Amino acid sequence: MPIPFPFSAVVAQEEMKRSLLIAAIDPSIGGVLVFGDRGTGKSTAIRGLAALLPKMRAVDCVYNCDPEAGEDALCAECRTKRAKGPLKSRMVPVPVVDLPLGATEDRVIGALDLERALTKGEKAFEPGLLARAHRGFLYIDEVNLLEDHLVDSLLDVAASGENLVEREGLSIRHPARFVLVGSGNPEEGELRPQLQDRFGLSVEVKTPQDLPTRMKVVRLRDEFERDPPAFVLKWKRQDSKVRNQIQKARDFLPTVEVPDATLEQAGRLCIKLGTDGLRGELTLIRAARAFAALKGDAVVLDEHLVQVAASALRHRLRRDPLDESGSTSRVERAVGELFGE
Repeated sequence: MPIPFPFSAVVAQEEMKRSLLIAAIDPSIGGVLVFGDRGTGKSTAIRGLAALLPKMRAVDCVYNCDPEAGEDALCAECRTKRAKGPLKSRMVPVPVVDLPLGATEDRVIGALDLERALTKGEKAFEPGLLARAHRGFLYIDEVNLLEDHLVDSLLDVAASGENLVEREGLSIRHPARFVLVGSGNPEEGELRPQLQDRFGLSVEVKTPQDLPTRMKVVRLRDEFERDPPAFVLKWKRQDSKVRNQIQKARDFLPTVEVPDATLEQAGRLCIKLGTDGLRGELTLIRAARAFAALKGDAVVLDEHLVQVAASALRHRLRRDPLDESGSTSRVERAVGELFGE
């Protein structure tokens, strides 16, 4: 398995890095969509974050069930074991599963275990990528090129938090809660609106235009590719700081308060932008709270809303034929008018 580029060594792209950290702190936000130019560090940052995430406690089962979870969040095997006594668990890395574009539906959602069916005559379930991604991250590169039938499956699972598989007389239901992370280049095709809305945060990345930043990116990447182990060792301390920051923010998150004044400002911003439904507003508040926890702030203030507003709302705006400016500009303009930024 190739050595990932250290997350802390990723230059610029601050909005992307902030959004990925926020999603790692509060998975309920709904994942991150990263769209932009080729060669801007999208996959690099995502794989780098995955490598430094704090370990989690899990049962030794296919689904990495949480031993402290309620009955509804356990697989059938773990429910049976718990009825006989406490579940044994261990610390394991957070799963980060790649969903390749050419994957079949059976590989993604699971299918009948043909080997056991042929050799033993038993109908058994062979879990797919969604099972492996439970309690972790499901990463889709070139998500805008994903086939429609896979998009439909992902939408169902993302909405319910569980995967229902009915194949060849089998009916299996298992938990499948994961943070969905997608990246792509908008020039190669648009993302289906239904799937786009399922991403909590949306980030636009662009090629840096200032010479010092470009030089730093090239120098660091070249150094990494000449000796990956030495480069990773060099950045180990910085990555450890980020890992500790994520863990502290997760522990601090339940205590962070969202005052009514902040809720009111979030509502005003969404009304001003004309976002559909309340999902954007809820995501905005959750993202601001996670960002406050990341900064060590006990109360969510306007400054936190301002920092995450574009990420939480840019992909939820209706297209305005009378406004030729992009969604990012519309959010920034509304934030400026409302918060005086």
